Amino acid sequence: MDTTVVVRPAVEADADSLGRVHAACWHETYDHLLSAAALSQLHPERLAAMWRRYTSQGPEYRQVVAVVDGEIVGFAGSGPGHDADLPGVPELYFVYLLDAYHGTGIGQTLFDAVVDPGPSSLWVAADNSRAHGFYARNGYTPDGRNKVEEVLGEQLSEVRLVRQAVAQTGGDGGIEHERQYS
Repeated sequence: MDTTVVVRPAVEADADSLGRVHAACWHETYDHLLSAAALSQLHPERLAAMWRRYTSQGPEYRQVVAVVDGEIVGFAGSGPGHDADLPGVPELYFVYLLDAYHGTGIGQTLFDAVVDPGPSSLWVAADNSRAHGFYARNGYTPDGRNKVEEVLGEQLSEVRLVRQAVAQTGGDGGIEHERQYS
């Protein structure tokens, strides 16, 4: 069965849907890394409020959504880097996709919409092998930096991945587009 996916910039009107999808993605992604008690603190309403702020950020920030049959199924975001030792290097903040859509190519489309060719960095949970594989296919390697972040009151180990300049693989600066997936 073919699925039409629209990847487009996130807008404020998406905030409630994004709050629900964001919470669902976190449950699906982090259930083996964070306790059920920690994950129970995720509230779609709070995440929706966060998304309202995100969608009003300046043009150097990109947030996009993937829409299938009128429903948001994933999202991605990038912007200026936060790491002082990588001045001027953009950072991929997140790529999340509901489990039902893993392996369809939608994650790659989301990634391409927010990450330009060239150097960039990201932080990822140290124990998220699926994400590590995805980022490795996109040219990222660990640079030896790691940190422990407090997430929902618990400790989560993260590693930094970096990518040097690469040939363009379809990044389009966040322009809306539609693709067919089987």
